Amino acid sequence: MSGDGSGDWTGGCLCGTVRYRLASPPTDAGWCHCRTCQLNSGSPAMAFASVPADAFVIEQGLASIGRASSSESGERWFCRACGTPLLMRHKSAAATADFSLATLDHPERVTPGFHMFYASRIPWAEPADDLPRYPRSRAEGLS
Repeated sequence: MSGDGSGDWTGGCLCGTVRYRLASPPTDAGWCHCRTCQLNSGSPAMAFASVPADAFVIEQGLASIGRASSSESGERWFCRACGTPLLMRHKSAAATADFSLATLDHPERVTPGFHMFYASRIPWAEPADDLPRYPRSRAEGLS
């Protein structure tokens, strides 16, 4: 992941109801090609970044956050007013929060550094980059 560690890290949903602040810069960023992310985003892959769970701070619109168990592995947060996907919390990594990278006010500050669940990618959506491609999660490695 490349990015600028200085300055404010803020973001929110499409309609502006939900606003958040990151108490620390993202620690990691990538593209997820799993089927759950495809369906949640309506795209072939979802760009996300990770922060410690307590670093993702809702500053406005907490009552408008919807939560849904999107799979056996975790829960997704979204804005109930406009539907913007905001956050994924994994049961196996409770100390980490993965948020939708494009919801940052300045998403250009973070560049994804890998693809995961690449084995689940939609074949016509072949990335035109040379980033590492993990068949499943990064924890499972490149094999």
